[in-house]
Amino acid sequence: MRGHRAAVPRPPRVRARSAAIGAFVVLAAVIPAAASAAGTQETDVELPYVCAFPSGERAVTVRVTATFPQRAQPGEAFTPTGVTTTAVLPAEAVADLASAGAATVRAATRLGVGVAQNAAGATATWRGSAEPVALPAAGPLTLTSTGDVPSVTGRDEGDLTFTAGALALDLEPGTTDGATAGPGALTVDCSLSADAPERGLLATVPVGTPGTEPDDPPTAPDPSSGSPSDPSSGSSSGPPDEPGDRQDERAPEVTENAPGGAAADRAAPPCRYDDSHPSTSASLNAYVTGYTNVKKLKGASLLPLSCVLIEQGPTDIEFFPDFTGGYLSQHSEGTLRHQGRAQTPPFEATFLTFGFTPTKATMVLEQTGPMTMDAAGETSFVTLFTRLETRVRVPLVLRVTALEVNGTPLEVGSACRTEKPLRSPEPEPGKFPGDHLVLSGSSTHQPPDQPVGYLLSSGGPLTGEVTIPAFTGCGTGGEDLDRLLTASVSGPGNHIKQIQGQTCAVQVFNENECTEDLQPRDIPVPER
Repeated sequence: MRGHRAAVPRPPRVRARSAAIGAFVVLAAVIPAAASAAGTQETDVELPYVCAFPSGERAVTVRVTATFPQRAQPGEAFTPTGVTTTAVLPAEAVADLASAGAATVRAATRLGVGVAQNAAGATATWRGSAEPVALPAAGPLTLTSTGDVPSVTGRDEGDLTFTAGALALDLEPGTTDGATAGPGALTVDCSLSADAPERGLLATVPVGTPGTEPDDPPTAPDPSSGSPSDPSSGSSSGPPDEPGDRQDERAPEVTENAPGGAAADRAAPPCRYDDSHPSTSASLNAYVTGYTNVKKLKGASLLPLSCVLIEQGPTDIEFFPDFTGGYLSQHSEGTLRHQGRAQTPPFEATFLTFGFTPTKATMVLEQTGPMTMDAAGETSFVTLFTRLETRVRVPLVLRVTALEVNGTPLEVGSACRTEKPLRSPEPEPGKFPGDHLVLSGSSTHQPPDQPVGYLLSSGGPLTGEVTIPAFTGCGTGGEDLDRLLTASVSGPGNHIKQIQGQTCAVQVFNENECTEDLQPRDIPVPER
């Protein structure tokens, strides 16, 4: 049984059996300076939490470290640096993961932080990610995540306080060969214990000249009011994850330092079909973004917001012998699209070559072959439960168009690029030969609940590992820059987490999914 989806409007997040969307990855690192600047204060706070694991509620110790300025001025934005969140999972929680067949676990954290000054408050979400760690044979497991956090601006004079609230642990169990284990990724919601020291206070930053007294004492949002599943909702006003969740107009301003924060302003590259690339009844478009780790440089970089155009293939079903369900499969194809070319927009990345030399590069990722998206799974006509596994494959070459080392521009020429496409471990090398990126995602759906995980229609996370090949053709006038780029960036084991937004079905207009000019309405926010 084959066929495209019916051309009728449907609300978001209900097309549970769609295949995957095209994906890309930008590989460059932004490495912050390790040394603390003058006039800073260090915070190192250990807090008790209660977390809801599959086997029940467990006590978890969470340690938060960060660097804040000693003092700030009204209207002056600053960003806490060196933010690290360490969670110690008890032995019972580790046993939960092991019983599901996991040998490793990759963690990401989302910590809700109340930001208050005088009688007004706002909330921020501190996000972090970590490399996979092996499960111990016995005893607790320590998970340490790092990441960038939003900047904060105090509007008045008076102490600015930062208070920990609800925490979410996103856990991705894995096997020894890198595959996803058991039921797949799960989110563990945690709430701050009532007996937490100073109700979770992390730091206090005075704002204004020394000796200035505020009109009202600072009032932090109640840490217990945030929803553990949405830790950014630590304040009682405004929607979750919205920068500047104000109690009044004098509340501190919280600003996300990622392009997803500009979604409301449509600060996104064009993403539409045109005469040179016309749409069909199976055409979709969507935005993608995310983060990638560059293992060699021990850092992470933001993936620039890019457009993907997709031709969705028909869904096939092979019935079980007893007709109680069937195996599902779907093959789709896609292309990156920027100014008529199959590539990402140009982007800048700054990293520390050899750990000490600042190097800034301008790059693009060029698609050099077909992007394929293959989904496979099964569904039950009895229970209505559906499971899908998705793999996205695309050959991408990383091209460098400009390079600056320690403030000095270096001519890279017009042919500076990786000598081969980026390469991921391929689970089916006989069927899919050649070098290419592989990203994977999974989803489950048990009506009447909404689907969980990655789906073409509603988006979600795709993850993978990639090797960055050596560079070639870099330099002019006899100057060879290949070795500089190869030594600083090239290598294996670079983890990718890409987030896709809601798709727009361009010939089936839905105002919840598409703008009036048929571009994707949803601009995704990157996650670590």
